[in-house]
Amino acid sequence: ILEPPDPVLLDCHLGATEYPLNITWLRDGVVLSESEAVQLLPNGSLLVLPSSRDVEGAYSCLSGSSFGALTSRTDTLNCAEDFGHDPEPQVVPESNTARFECHVEGLPTPSITWEKDQAPLPEQTDPDDAPRYVTLPNGVLQVLGVSKDDEGLYRCVASNSARKRYSQEASLTVTPGTTEESEVVITAPPRDLTVVLGQPAVLECMAQGQPKPFVSWSRQDGKPISTDVVVLATNLVIPDTQSQHAGVYVCRANKPKTREFVSASAHIRVLAPPVILQPPESRALSRANTARFVCNSSGDPAPVLRWLKNGEPVQWSARVKTQSPGVLLINQLGLEDAGYYQCIASNSLGTACATAKLLVIVKQGLPSPPQRLQATPHSSTSALLTWEPPESNSDQVIGFSIHYQRATGSDNMEYQFAVNNDTTEFHVKELQPHTAYTFYMVAYSPMGASHPSQSVTVEMLEDVPSASPQLSLLSTSPTEIRVMWLPLSLQLSRGAITRYRIDYHEDVFSVEVGGNETQATLKDLKPNHAYQLRMAAGTRAGFSQPSEWAIHHTPNLTQVLFAPTELKVRAKMRSLHVTWQPPPNPTQITSYKLAYREVEAEEPANEETPVADSHQIRLRKRVKHYEITGLAPDRLYEVKVWACNKQTEGYPAVWKGRTEKFTDPVRLPDYLPPLPPSSVKAQANSSTSIWLRWEKPPFSNVRIITYTIRCSPAGTRNASLVSYYTSTSQEILLGALKPFTRYELAVQSNGINMGGPFSSTVEESTLADRPSSPPTDLQLTAINPFSVFVSWRPPLEPNGIIVSYRMLYSGNLSQPDYLWNNLSHDGSITSTEVLGLMSGTCYYFKMGACTEVGVGPFSTVKDVHTPQKPYGEHVECVSSVCFSKQCKMIQGFGTNTHGHTLHSDRSGSDAVSGVFEWMLGWCVGAAGAVPAGLISKAVNSVRLQQLGKLQPSLLFLLLQKAAIAVH
Repeated sequence: ILEPPDPVLLDCHLGATEYPLNITWLRDGVVLSESEAVQLLPNGSLLVLPSSRDVEGAYSCLSGSSFGALTSRTDTLNCAEDFGHDPEPQVVPESNTARFECHVEGLPTPSITWEKDQAPLPEQTDPDDAPRYVTLPNGVLQVLGVSKDDEGLYRCVASNSARKRYSQEASLTVTPGTTEESEVVITAPPRDLTVVLGQPAVLECMAQGQPKPFVSWSRQDGKPISTDVVVLATNLVIPDTQSQHAGVYVCRANKPKTREFVSASAHIRVLAPPVILQPPESRALSRANTARFVCNSSGDPAPVLRWLKNGEPVQWSARVKTQSPGVLLINQLGLEDAGYYQCIASNSLGTACATAKLLVIVKQGLPSPPQRLQATPHSSTSALLTWEPPESNSDQVIGFSIHYQRATGSDNMEYQFAVNNDTTEFHVKELQPHTAYTFYMVAYSPMGASHPSQSVTVEMLEDVPSASPQLSLLSTSPTEIRVMWLPLSLQLSRGAITRYRIDYHEDVFSVEVGGNETQATLKDLKPNHAYQLRMAAGTRAGFSQPSEWAIHHTPNLTQVLFAPTELKVRAKMRSLHVTWQPPPNPTQITSYKLAYREVEAEEPANEETPVADSHQIRLRKRVKHYEITGLAPDRLYEVKVWACNKQTEGYPAVWKGRTEKFTDPVRLPDYLPPLPPSSVKAQANSSTSIWLRWEKPPFSNVRIITYTIRCSPAGTRNASLVSYYTSTSQEILLGALKPFTRYELAVQSNGINMGGPFSSTVEESTLADRPSSPPTDLQLTAINPFSVFVSWRPPLEPNGIIVSYRMLYSGNLSQPDYLWNNLSHDGSITSTEVLGLMSGTCYYFKMGACTEVGVGPFSTVKDVHTPQKPYGEHVECVSSVCFSKQCKMIQGFGTNTHGHTLHSDRSGSDAVSGVFEWMLGWCVGAAGAVPAGLISKAVNSVRLQQLGKLQPSLLFLLLQKAAIAVH
């Protein structure tokens, strides 16, 4: 609601991010030009200055980008009225109720208060008393129990954040009351309401009588009144109207201490603006797929749905259509289909809008379209298509699809065929004769579909008509028979009708007339004679089968009433529409009679008196047409019409023909293959199984019996690795798969004795599992009496990412596994050195690999012998570091497998030096006195080589150097 002179700002925020902004505003569907009243701001908003009512209307905006365009929902602007309803003067008896009403519109919605004598209403002196001034949300003021003090001038005040307005003043006059008993009367009954969802609703019920009546409320359907409904004095107020508040409410005014009452009722209807319950989802699909957008809405009245593409109504075709209300289907996606699609739900309260983005993906390496497509009519019902393979990536082609539809007309169905990649020609059959068709093709590779080829149009050859015209016969004189017929439909004519042939006899004669004629007169016939007649239609391909013989009796010379002329019958599936004109002597006619009956094919039509089983209808003489209903499809009927007067009945005009056959609204050729399933989704179930689910094709030309599932490891080119499964439902659990393997999956729809093309492939990997095989090529090499070098290769069937290796070794083969020494190594390494072994000992090793699921099988046991230590030496060597016999043996430094565990309170390089000093001190103390300078020199030698955190193996090298320095 526009409040002059305050402007209104309309924003257009549709997600546009490109500059400069490409925004167009429309009013009532027409592009809006800037003027003094409407100004387009740099940010795309529209400033509306309500200088006159010319700015009223329905406003919407259109925002465009490089990808597409979006349209907004519609906002309606109206200029505010001064006061829709001013209060009126009231004359009320004392102790009764006065009622004033005013109504005003505004934005924001104004609040209404009341004044008496241009001052606020008097305050109530006793707060415990019932209120005397009742102000209702609908702009009504009720003054209860009026007295002389309430006389004055009343007006309402409408105010919002923009302005304040006053109504005209209305006077209240209080007359003397009466104490005499009177009947109960409802002076302000409730009114039927239509309320918008969420708005307040008020049902008034003012009653008067003596004594004062008691007012109560109930619902007509017997349901209890909602607890959120407020009873204000004798009024019912619903602050926030919802759908459950709809219904019929009954106000009942009872006379106290009696059973007398009066009642009034009102119906509340709750309207709801449109709401999108299920918005369409944005899709990114490969070319040649099918896009399906679903949009469900609600509202009261029920919203009307329409679809927009880039802000414009969707152009419907055989490829783009609505499958059902709220479902948009786009078949054989092309780049031109990309853009923004909007579902607009509209009713009388407004509009709701939801947007989805369609992105058409074109992958690299796709084949180009088939080349030099040609279509040649092979017969009246078949065409030969020939083509050449695509120019690029033709070796990747796995098949073709052929698409065709009628070249003329609207909403034509598009048909499809799947064709193997080992042919360059195809016969399309069961076409309509003398009909133009448009063909195009698409090539498919494992990666997707090509662009559509150039389309070609061809017209099928003519054929003989599939039926003959249905005849009407009458005589306008004793020596003539007029033969009349209706032109054949295009479907029945199967070509351009060039001529008609009429056969008639006693002796057989034939007459031909032009293809544009619809009647002919046979002359020079014998009066009062029976003739048999039949007819055939012809094209350039020949004549149709002739119609059944019909018998017509020419009148005798004294016959007075001739048959009606121009008898024509339009046959439908279950009815016949009969029209005629009066005979040549209509002045003698008082009425017509019409008779019809079902006849056998071999029974000739006869104009003699109708048989008993025919249905007869008498019609007034001015009637010239009649609709015969309740007939059966594809049945042969005979219709007769004749004129009557008071003395006799005339000769009938006779028609004989069939009602139309029953046909499905859309009949697809039986041999068309079914379309592939849609929404194919795969989900890993375990390490050896995958759930595959899909939906039926959006529409199907045949009944789908089963589905075929194709499954193969991703990227495989070996046909022996491709597996096929069959399912009768729309899901299947594929088992016996390899763990941690990526698979390509596709689904095919199967009709009876035919299969359609496979859907586009989806990929999914099975989950990881424990390795199925142990590490391979386990090698053991003794480096010295106390260490062994171990190397290996990853398992052949890891079934996942190897996170670690477990090594078990022991000097006792008969020990159980849990007593063997257990080492763990990172999954990225394949060799290590095992330290701290006993010299001259046979050790047994085996290894296993671990994924995140667990450890796999261990390898077979291998053994290695550590050499004996050399005899005669007084020192033992550990990793080439020699100490005297008396020095504490430290084997496998840094572990607690055999030797001592060393601890230090220092960290980093100081800790390493401390350990070294400790070890060297033990050895020196055992071996004898060593000059302190040499010890210091050895320690410093170690410290000089400490760079960062030293590994134990590096520490032993340093110890080796230190020992050399000491000795």
